[in-house]
Amino acid sequence: MHLGMIPDDPAEWKALASRQLPLPFFETHFALGLARAIMAATKLGVFESLSRQAATPAEIAERCATDTVATQKLLVALTGADYLLYRDGRYALTPNARTWLLTGSPSSIVDAVLFAFDEWELMTHVDEYVRTGIPLELHQTMTGVQWDHYQRSMRALAGLTAHEVAQLIPVPGGATDMIDVGGSHGRYSVALCRRHSRLRSVVLDLTPAVRVSAPLLATEKMGARVVHLEADALTHDFGAESYDVVLLCNLAHHLSAAENALLFQRLGKALRPHGVFAVIEPIRLESGHGASQFAALNELYFGVTSHSGTWTAQDTAQWQRDAGLRPAAEPVMLSGGDVGLQIATKI
Repeated sequence: MHLGMIPDDPAEWKALASRQLPLPFFETHFALGLARAIMAATKLGVFESLSRQAATPAEIAERCATDTVATQKLLVALTGADYLLYRDGRYALTPNARTWLLTGSPSSIVDAVLFAFDEWELMTHVDEYVRTGIPLELHQTMTGVQWDHYQRSMRALAGLTAHEVAQLIPVPGGATDMIDVGGSHGRYSVALCRRHSRLRSVVLDLTPAVRVSAPLLATEKMGARVVHLEADALTHDFGAESYDVVLLCNLAHHLSAAENALLFQRLGKALRPHGVFAVIEPIRLESGHGASQFAALNELYFGVTSHSGTWTAQDTAQWQRDAGLRPAAEPVMLSGGDVGLQIATKI
């Protein structure tokens, strides 16, 4: 998957093929403008104002308490980016905007777009990171408000694949106990417990993550079947043969190889015979493979924000193997990105 220039007509195709277009300018100047236009429209409620019917710029500005002239400029930009349609002086949502950018949509990623305001500041650290090799250590430096934005974003993105993950993980027959490590929003646990009526899950995460995620989990109305546990996965005692299902969600890229190896061993010990250990992680391609743009940018992003970064599927499989588990030959790539589901079983 990648972002790039998409010509609109034969002349533009020819210009692109000539290699005479200043692509670095397009991929900075216009990319920044597009990102901020989408972010601003989401934050100011422009998309929500059009959820029921088309409207004029003046009507949209009134609903959003914004300046009419400036609002129209934003609307034009969003129309050019295929987020809005324009007809007879009125603007309406495209299917793309209606699917992803309304809070009431089952596929809403509004909270992920709003977290982009925090990420905008985080990514100003790229040059300093490259010079010094020192990352931000996101989990140690975020404020309470940033934790809230972060967890809401993670929950929104997890919602896109939670049903898929619940279908793919081969939960053992009669399974009753699951631990979800690092998935404070609980979206995956909820999906799995709804699919398997006897299953209950403990969602373990750091205290700041649990505090802001507790109200989000409460909206799922799962009661005692999905509960939070405030703890550090690196020091928590998981016990022995305590769980039928272990889910490690988006945590490995924040840990070193040694930390992951030890954590996997402890989680493997906590798994019951024939239990399943599933890992959800953005995957770094093996050396020499043609990296997708998204996978390559993910590696930089997580390098900037944490002290480790993404790992290969072989790394994950080896940690599972060293923990006494039998990993699947390949991870299952989840829809919508370079994120893999690596499944292993305990013999």
